[in-house]
Amino acid sequence: MTLTELLARVGVSAHPPKRGVAVVLALLALALFLPGFVSLQPMDRDEPRFAQATKQMLETGDFVAIRFQTEARNKKPVGVYWLQAGFVAGAEALGVPQARAKIWLYRLPSLIGAVAAVLLTWWAALALVGEGAALIAAMLMASTILLGVEARLAKTDALVAATVAAAMGALARLWMARGKELLSNARQWRLAAIFWVALGLGLLIKGPITPMVPAFASLALAIHARSGGWLRGLKPLAGLLLCLLMAAPWFVLIMIATKGAFLADSLGADMMSKVAGGQESHGAPPGAYLGAFFVTAWPMAPLTLLAVPFIWRTRREPATAFLLAWLVPAWLLFEAVPTKLPHYVLPLFPAIAILTAAAIEKQALALDTRLRHALWLIPGVAVILLLVGFIGTVVLGARAGLVFYAMAPVVFWQAWRVSQAIRARAAEALVPGGALLALFCYVMVYGGVMTGPVFQPFALSPRLAEARARAQALSGCPDLAPASPGYREPSLVFLTRTDILFDGPEAAGRFMGQGACRIAFISAVDEPAFQAGMGDGAAGVRLLERLAGINLNGGRKLDIGVYLRQGEGR
Repeated sequence: MTLTELLARVGVSAHPPKRGVAVVLALLALALFLPGFVSLQPMDRDEPRFAQATKQMLETGDFVAIRFQTEARNKKPVGVYWLQAGFVAGAEALGVPQARAKIWLYRLPSLIGAVAAVLLTWWAALALVGEGAALIAAMLMASTILLGVEARLAKTDALVAATVAAAMGALARLWMARGKELLSNARQWRLAAIFWVALGLGLLIKGPITPMVPAFASLALAIHARSGGWLRGLKPLAGLLLCLLMAAPWFVLIMIATKGAFLADSLGADMMSKVAGGQESHGAPPGAYLGAFFVTAWPMAPLTLLAVPFIWRTRREPATAFLLAWLVPAWLLFEAVPTKLPHYVLPLFPAIAILTAAAIEKQALALDTRLRHALWLIPGVAVILLLVGFIGTVVLGARAGLVFYAMAPVVFWQAWRVSQAIRARAAEALVPGGALLALFCYVMVYGGVMTGPVFQPFALSPRLAEARARAQALSGCPDLAPASPGYREPSLVFLTRTDILFDGPEAAGRFMGQGACRIAFISAVDEPAFQAGMGDGAAGVRLLERLAGINLNGGRKLDIGVYLRQGEGR
């Protein structure tokens, strides 16, 4: 199925208006991002840290300082917290029950950012390649694993990708029009406004990352063109003022509130520690991102590999030069920094998608070489994931196995269509086929495996929160103060109470022995110390149930006892 045929089937003509294409792309992105969006548990550790900090803003009414429990969270700026707080407060106003404990509400900014990243990839591509290639680029961006993951996490990275794509789309139009007087002064002002608003939003969301990518690209392009005069179209003086007006007020307030600690912590303790070494065991050697690309960018990655000869041949052409300036300098920096996490390079994926799409549109993929065997990754990964999920659910007796019975024929049929396109060397047909295979895989993984019985052992925090709710119904208490000395994941804070006690087992024992309406989650190995800590107060404490599971971080097996101290007189 070609792109034209696909669009025709959803009611869009072969030469659709831009609004129609935007609607189709938005619907495709939502179809790819929504499976599991509501039902996935809080995914430790970063996501619940962001969500809990937002929750504490709503609890305290302090929307300047960022805290996780009593600890100042001086790592990222405030933008994403404000967005999350707005959605949660809006849900509360609409009567959504227990809105502050629903993680999917905190994910809505990421979902919007991911959809915007797809649409802005298309918009940026329209300045550099033809309409068909722009559509292909957006479809490739929408179907990548990495963007789909970030769309489902209450974090900053999908939003950052969108701000970078917006800034680079504006910059691309100035670059392609340089020396041709194609842009009126009014159009330049509009593009400059988009550029600087994107940078201002990016500063409020994740600090220097959004400005860094266009800054590196502008420097590389100025060297390539031996002139930076075309950058005057950005209206730098007015633009910098606009950017500062957007970002500076909160930065001033947080510096006052923290007495300068925010800058020291965010630039010194956080950023410089990532540059100096692998922070939080996330170190990796140069080249790690390139190796990870074939997983994080599936199903785009094999197509990108086949586009490399075309990209090299056209590297001096204006569009390719711009995309390489977007991609290469920032990628090399990320590879050089010891701390590596897959999502760091997500803002560079639109450039890769557009380069790949340009090669597909010009029928310039290296399909006459052995490299084309890489295309079998597209149906191969889909079939392997389907079989693994199917076997896993059936072997474990999960009802979700029925989903795979229904899904298998569709996936195998689509995999066969992709294989036919590979044999026919019809590169354009691989894009919608790959996107549909990605959709089926994401439904299976996010909507089936990770939200079904197979994943239950890893859902310790939700299960402990449910145990607390059951205990509260038995206790006669309006609320239960919790302690958890051995299992200290941020998701448990988010799903229970901000003041949950994470001290050692003896401290948890003293906590339980000193007051009513309390609950403790005690690992089997900590129970002797817990009992010793309770001392004479143990008489009022009883074991309600035990929960066995696996910590999502590190894979450690845990056997946790749920201990309750009821209200007075019960």
